[in-house]
Amino acid sequence: MDTNANLLVSQRCALIISVFMCVGLCQAQQKGQYVPGQFGLNAGVVPAAGLTYANLALNYSASSLNDANGNHRPNVVGTYGFWVDENIFYFVPTKKILGATFAPYISLNGANGTLVADISGTNLGAAGGGSGFADLFVQPVNLGWHLKRADIVAGYAFVAPTGRFVAGASDNVGSGYWGNNLNFGTTVYVTKNRGTTLNLFSDWETHGQKTGTTLTPGKAFTIEWGIGQVLPLKKDFSRLLQLGLIGYDQWQVTASSGTIVILPASSVPFYSGHAVGFQSNFILPAKNLNFFFKYLDEYRAISRPEGRTIAFGGSWTLRIPKPVAAPKP
Repeated sequence: MDTNANLLVSQRCALIISVFMCVGLCQAQQKGQYVPGQFGLNAGVVPAAGLTYANLALNYSASSLNDANGNHRPNVVGTYGFWVDENIFYFVPTKKILGATFAPYISLNGANGTLVADISGTNLGAAGGGSGFADLFVQPVNLGWHLKRADIVAGYAFVAPTGRFVAGASDNVGSGYWGNNLNFGTTVYVTKNRGTTLNLFSDWETHGQKTGTTLTPGKAFTIEWGIGQVLPLKKDFSRLLQLGLIGYDQWQVTASSGTIVILPASSVPFYSGHAVGFQSNFILPAKNLNFFFKYLDEYRAISRPEGRTIAFGGSWTLRIPKPVAAPKP
C-alpha cells in the first residue's frame, strides 16, 4: 500500500491576523505568526513531481482567556477567532538536490478575524477585527527525502508582512513584521505496507520588529504530531480512507522586546497552547486528489485564549511527467 506520492493532505500557513489579547487590566500578549493545526498526518511527505495546488480553510475560535497559571479569567468575557483561507502552490521538478525532492511553494492567504472582549467591573473593553489579504508565506527551500521506511522533509520559509497593518488599528489583517521559519517533518511507516504511520512536524520561528512600534515578538517553537492508519475502501486501492489521532504543542521560548501597550514586553508572561484531536483523509491516488478534515481542542493554554481549531480542504497534483500506466497482465 505505497500511497506516499499521493498523501499530501497537510499544509503550512502564513499568518494571518495580529490581535492583542488582554491578560489583565493593562497587560497584553503578542503571539507569533505560525498558527498550529497545519500538520498532523503525513508530516514528512512532499508532492510528486509536477504542479500542485492545495487549499486549506482554517478556523480558530475561543471564548475563554487564561492567565499565566493556565486558569480561566472569569472577569474577562467575550470571543476571539479568525478564519483563514490558504491557497498553496507547489512546483516540484524531477531533478533531485542532495538526493532529495525539491518542493518549494508559496501560500497566498485571505483572512477574517474578530475580537470582542469586556473586563467586568471596569470601563475597559476591546473590540476589533479585520478582513482581506493577509501575510504572504514563502518556502523557497523545501527538501524531501524518500527512505525505505520513512519520509523526511526540511526547509526554510519566510513571512512577508503583506497584510494590512497600522499600529493601534482595530481592523488589522497582517502581523506587521517579517518572520523566519526553520521546519522539519517526518513520517515513519510502522508497517511494511506503509499503512500505519507516526508523524512529527516542528517549526522554529523568529520575528522582526513590528512596524510603527518598538515591539519585537519573542521566538516560538511548535510541535505537531499524528498517528494514522490507511484503510482501503476498494480492493484495488483506488479509494483510501486515512484516520488518525493528532495534536500540537506551541511555546513562546524567548521574551519579546520593546513595549506592549504601556508595559515592557519582557514583563509579559510567556504563552503556550496544547491541543489534541483527530484527522480524516479521503484519497484518490489515480486522480492525485486528496481531501481532509481536522478538529483540535485545546486542553491547556497559558497567557492566551483557550479554544478549538477546525481545518478542511484538499490538494490536486498535475503530474509532470505523467506517470506511465502499468501494463495489464
